Amino acid sequence: MTSIAKLHEVASQVRRDIVRMVNMAGSGHPGGSLSSTDFLTALFFKEMNHNPKTWTREGKGSDMFFLSAGHLSPVYYSLLARTGYFPVKELAEFRKIGSRLQGHPSVERGLPGVHVASGSLGQGLSVACGAAIAKRLDNNKNNIYVLIGDGESEEGQIWEAALFAAQKKLDNLIAMTDWNGQQIDGPVCSILNLGNLESKWLSFGWDCLIVDGHNMESVLDAFKWAKKLAGNGKPKMLLMKTNMGQGVDFMQGTHLWHGKAPSNEQTEKALSQLQETLGDF
Repeated sequence: MTSIAKLHEVASQVRRDIVRMVNMAGSGHPGGSLSSTDFLTALFFKEMNHNPKTWTREGKGSDMFFLSAGHLSPVYYSLLARTGYFPVKELAEFRKIGSRLQGHPSVERGLPGVHVASGSLGQGLSVACGAAIAKRLDNNKNNIYVLIGDGESEEGQIWEAALFAAQKKLDNLIAMTDWNGQQIDGPVCSILNLGNLESKWLSFGWDCLIVDGHNMESVLDAFKWAKKLAGNGKPKMLLMKTNMGQGVDFMQGTHLWHGKAPSNEQTEKALSQLQETLGDF
């Protein structure tokens, strides 16, 4: 069993990976990757039923994860590498020409762990709905997980998929929103205010829970809550309250680091705040 302390150690290393990958590439999206690190670490290292040795793109016999907010690829790639889907040293190839680690996840080169290309915002929840239906048709009891962004939730397709999931009673679907309040042009509330997200998801027929996305105990309890409700005929939404750029003081709480690479000097400052626990790539 992976302890809370171990999850925090892994999360610190994942954050180091994110900062270094984006710096080395000279481009990428560190802010949301850092804000979603804690709960995704809990998912990949403890809660999700998955095995890199038996992984298939079709997801036979295992849980499946979809990254709808595809620009958060740095955290996704780090977690895939750190859980054994491909060599950790390959993280150094992030965004390089010919690399399997493209700026947005792609299936063209057959990167293990990636079920579908993503990055066109708003589409991932629809794909997850399809996968949830496929699991049901196969009499497979595994779960489908999907991460969307709060800025992404301005897309109409998110809400079409929300209606569809409730109509089809997809209770094997567990969605997460990285609710950090920031998007590329500024605070979400000033771009297109989402209002009361909890009330919205509840009104669309979902079970919904607000979670402290940086508190491992709360995150693990939230996953347990979602799993206990399996079979009740409702999809689940975990609203993960997070801070953009969490873990790096000068990146926190601002949209300015949504899609900006840190300089070498800024990278050193960031790394000084993050403990190296598993060894850098």
